[in-house]
Amino acid sequence: MRDFTKYEVWNKAIDFAVNIYQVSGVFPDEERFGLTSQIRRAVVSISLNIAEGASRSYEEDFKRFIEIAIGSGNEVKNLLILAEKLEFISEKQAGESILTIDGLSRQLNALRNKLK
Repeated sequence: MRDFTKYEVWNKAIDFAVNIYQVSGVFPDEERFGLTSQIRRAVVSISLNIAEGASRSYEEDFKRFIEIAIGSGNEVKNLLILAEKLEFISEKQAGESILTIDGLSRQLNALRNKLK
């Protein structure tokens, strides 16, 4: 079993989740069970899938969980774009967060490509 806490991308995903919790904290109250909940679940899913995949015996299984984490990252990116268009966050906040998720996605893709 791999120690998921040793993966740089997992640590970055955790830090990004903390950031998204802060960013989404300014969303309107009526979005608490909508967009706020959705973006928070999606961002947490990134690190959770890395952790769960690391527990798998076969690299092919780990690779599949990394692919799911990439998908969750795309979901977060989509939700950030929507939040900006709805004017829940600024263009600057959205842009900075999108740059971060794009970097995470590149790292996840590199990890996936290293796995057999």
